[in-house]
Amino acid sequence: MSRYEIAFSGQLVPGAQLELVKANMAKLFQADAQRIAQLFSGRRIVIKNNLDAAAAEKYRSTLERAGARVEVIDMDMPIEEVELAPPPPAEPAPAAPAAAPAAAAASGGATAGRLQVAPRDEYMAAFSEVDAPDFGIAPVGADLQDAKPDAEAPRVDLSQFSLAPVGSDMGQAKADAAAPPPDTSHLKLQE
Repeated sequence: MSRYEIAFSGQLVPGAQLELVKANMAKLFQADAQRIAQLFSGRRIVIKNNLDAAAAEKYRSTLERAGARVEVIDMDMPIEEVELAPPPPAEPAPAAPAAAPAAAAASGGATAGRLQVAPRDEYMAAFSEVDAPDFGIAPVGADLQDAKPDAEAPRVDLSQFSLAPVGSDMGQAKADAAAPPPDTSHLKLQE
């Protein structure tokens, strides 16, 4: 059984007015203006996922009546894997620096350490001339952060301070004497 997701990227159905659509979406989702502004930011936002076909269609039709154009995407659709071309064989360094541009032109513009992408179909052919660095993958457990020097302790001049002898009074504040009790001789208890 296929599962679907509903995604929105800020597009409106033809003829819809932006302010009216925002008001409709605020009413549908019971959301404040800040959340609605996030929906219309232009980024693709998944509104709901793991829906069956009937629920996905219900969401799509409700949101389109509100004026928002959404995508219904089959989550179970297989994902195509991109096969990368093998790295070019290592070539010896040219003898003269002037020969480097000629060697790069002869090899189709590829240089050592650059990724070669073989197009798998006509859509990927547009990316065959992309010049991208061939980044490797670090081994498991490798430290990828640059080394930082140890922090130095701050230099503080403490020569003007001295220690008091053990048991000496360091000038702690003495507690104030208790105030005298109030005069209550003029008060009488009545029965």
